[in-house]
Amino acid sequence: MAKQSIFGRISTLIRANVNALIDQAEDPQKMLDQLVRDYTNSIADAESAIAETIGNLRLLERDHQEDVQAAAEWGNKALAASRKADELRKAGNTTDADKFDNLAKIALQRQISEENEAKAIAPTIATQNEVVDKLKDGLNGMKQKLEQLKAKRSELLARAKTAEAQNKVHDAVKSIDVLDPTSELGRFEDKVRRQEALAAGKQELAASTLDAQFNAPEDVGELTEVEARLAALKSGQPVQAAIEN
Repeated sequence: MAKQSIFGRISTLIRANVNALIDQAEDPQKMLDQLVRDYTNSIADAESAIAETIGNLRLLERDHQEDVQAAAEWGNKALAASRKADELRKAGNTTDADKFDNLAKIALQRQISEENEAKAIAPTIATQNEVVDKLKDGLNGMKQKLEQLKAKRSELLARAKTAEAQNKVHDAVKSIDVLDPTSELGRFEDKVRRQEALAAGKQELAASTLDAQFNAPEDVGELTEVEARLAALKSGQPVQAAIEN
């Protein structure tokens, strides 16, 4: 994965507005689950790429250090050869002195070559260190965003469950309101009152029929008395009122 691609993904994910994404999503929970997976996968990719970048940087730093050490060693060799040449020249051995001076020059050339390589690598190392620092910061930002996403997802699930419970309670209350149990009780009370009135009516009817049965013998007696008096009138006998007896 190219470093530029890593920078782009890290920058995009860090700038992501989680709340706005949730508002636009048809199913926020599924969207959050997908975002968590995307962030997790991107973090894994970024960690792998950053580790590779750091490894390459360490190799450059090692090469640079080796160049610096080599330049120092060639400098010491040039110094040693130059001193040897001076000693030989003082001793009158000009030919060998010239040889050691030539060795000193060769050592100095190698020193310059190693120094140039070290100087050439230095800017690249500085740039790579900046890149690694930015990648690390971006990775930390992604991890923070991932924790925010997980917390947001947990909050959303809790809120969804609470909302579901509230809706169930609301629906239950609404169904009770629609039934209106007080009106049901009122209708039942009216039914009981009608049944009580019917029972009272039947009782009253039964009582009046019984009274009529007891009054019947008296009515028969009155009719017999009337017949007796009528017969007496016809026979010319005086009629005596029952009240006189």
